[in-house]
Amino acid sequence: MADGCEGCASAGNCSAQDNGGCGEQQSLLENLNEFSSVKKVIGVVSGKGGVGKSFVTASLATAMKKKGYAVGILDADITGPSIPKMYGIHGPATGSELGIDPIESPDGIKIMSVNLLMEDEEAPVVWRGPVIAGTVKQFWTDVVWGDLDYLFVDMPPGTGDVPLTVFQSLPVDGIVIVTSPQELVQMIVKKAYNMAGMMDIPVLGIIENYSYLVCPDCGKEISVFGESHIDGIAAQMDLEILGKLPLDPAFAELADAGLFHKADNIYLDRAVEVIAGL
Repeated sequence: MADGCEGCASAGNCSAQDNGGCGEQQSLLENLNEFSSVKKVIGVVSGKGGVGKSFVTASLATAMKKKGYAVGILDADITGPSIPKMYGIHGPATGSELGIDPIESPDGIKIMSVNLLMEDEEAPVVWRGPVIAGTVKQFWTDVVWGDLDYLFVDMPPGTGDVPLTVFQSLPVDGIVIVTSPQELVQMIVKKAYNMAGMMDIPVLGIIENYSYLVCPDCGKEISVFGESHIDGIAAQMDLEILGKLPLDPAFAELADAGLFHKADNIYLDRAVEVIAGL
C-alpha cells in the first residue's frame, strides 16, 4: 500500500484534504501562479477513453467564451493531448520570469498543453505517472493564466494519478462526467462519480456523447451505439443530464481543420447554463 494520503485517498479511506496520515488534516492544494486569477475550475472527466471528453471540453470552453467570459483550457491529458490541434495552435510556448505564457486560440481562449512545449508535436510522451502528475501541477503553478472566469481541465480517462492530482491540487469547483450510450458505461460512470465523492468534488451532471445520428435524408434519429441508458444512470445517482450530443460530422471537420473556435454546440446549452450559474 502506498504511504501517505495518496494511497489511502485512492482507496477511499480519507478525503482530499488529508496528508501524511488520515488523522491529520492539511490542504494539498497548490498555489496558483501569483500573476493569475481563476474564479472557477471545471474538470471534464470520463471513466474510459474514446467518449469525446476533449470534444466536450472544447465545446464548453468555446460556448463560455462566446458568452463573454474569460476562458482557459488546461490540457491535463498529457499522453494524449488533442486540444491544441482542435484550435489550430502550435508551440513552442514562451515565458518570462513571471512564468509560462499560454497560447491563445483565434477566439482568445488561453490554452496550455504539453504539445505546446514539445519540439516535435508528434513525439510520444513516455513519462511515468509521477512526472505526468508533476507536469499537471506546473500547468497550475507556473503558467501565467491572467484573469480567467473559467478554467476547464481536460483530464485523461480513468481514475488514476492525474485525476487524483487534479482533485487534490487544484480548487475544483465541479466536474462534468462524459459518457456514451453503451450499457457498460453504467459501471464506468459510477467509478468516476464515486471518485469525485471520495475527493469531495461536486458533480455538476452527465453529458452523453454519440447519443444518436440524424439521418441526412429523413431526419430520423438513429441509435448507432445502441439505446441510451443515461436516463436510468442519472436517476440512480440523482444527477442531471446536461446534454445528449449527436454524431455530427461538422464538428469533426472543424476539429480536424483546427477551426473549433467556430463551433456552435447548441446541444450543451443546459451545461453552459449550469456552469455559468456556479
